[in-house]
Amino acid sequence: MPNEYEINELAKEESWRMFRIMGELVEGFDTLTGIEPAVTIYGSSRLKADDKLYAQTEEIANKLGKLGFTIVTGGGPGVMEAANKGAFEAGTTSVGLNIELPLEQPGNIYSNKTLNFHHFFARKVMLVKYASAFVIMPGGLGTLDELTEVLTLIQTHKIKPFPVIIFGSQYWKGFLDWLGSTALAKGCVSQQDLDLLIVCDHPDEVVEAVQKWHTKHEVVGKRALPK
Repeated sequence: MPNEYEINELAKEESWRMFRIMGELVEGFDTLTGIEPAVTIYGSSRLKADDKLYAQTEEIANKLGKLGFTIVTGGGPGVMEAANKGAFEAGTTSVGLNIELPLEQPGNIYSNKTLNFHHFFARKVMLVKYASAFVIMPGGLGTLDELTEVLTLIQTHKIKPFPVIIFGSQYWKGFLDWLGSTALAKGCVSQQDLDLLIVCDHPDEVVEAVQKWHTKHEVVGKRALPK
């Protein structure tokens, strides 16, 4: 059992942790307020620059940037670098929200608005808060976490129902099949929960889906789980 002195020291440490969390959120709000309209692009940090998907991500961000959208990413390498590069070259605001990790994740050089976070949850708030569409490129556990969180926030009405665009039908096929054949069939999710989940295989399809929603609130593209 800790003694009274140790308990007091732990309490002080927890109090300062709270202030550090508040500081990350305040800095995020101060830095990012006014960047709308924005699109957040998620995906693997392990993607190499010579991968076809890197070029496709860069193209998506570049075309959205030329339409006036701010591009928001996690600020690291791979898909994040490709998206920030496309945005930077389009002349739009390119936001990188990097995270401190035990195995350092270097920030990419293509962000013209950069924030560094210690806490994942504070960073995730900022990735979601200013976006009016979400593009989910192929990725791993972190990308799955971000995808399902966005869907949960929409399902629970914590954010407005914005399009969630999954890129690469073959990559996501197993996950989408499971959603339909298992989760939806079991009643653990509803069709309505997933109606804004769109699958695209070409950069122009992504751009069209984002622009249609932004201008007319119309959902275009192949539904992930058709009725």
